[in-house]
Amino acid sequence: MNENFISIKDAAKKLGVTRLTLRNWDKQGKLVALRHPMNNYRVYEVSDIEKIINQIKSGERPVRKVRLKSRILSVTHLKD
Repeated sequence: MNENFISIKDAAKKLGVTRLTLRNWDKQGKLVALRHPMNNYRVYEVSDIEKIINQIKSGERPVRKVRLKSRILSVTHLKD
């Protein structure tokens, strides 16, 4: 997979939460996942995960507003 995207398993590991937590955050609009065009699995942008890690480190307050977006990766983003 492209180095700009990581699987739900890897994102959960980096954030120290479960995959179920990430699925719930996706449903609530807290961390919206992209969808792999071939298998429809959730994938996350590395930059989004890094933003959350930086917010944790800085002690920034959590986002209260929910912003839902439906995003699908195009096949051109998945070059190795």
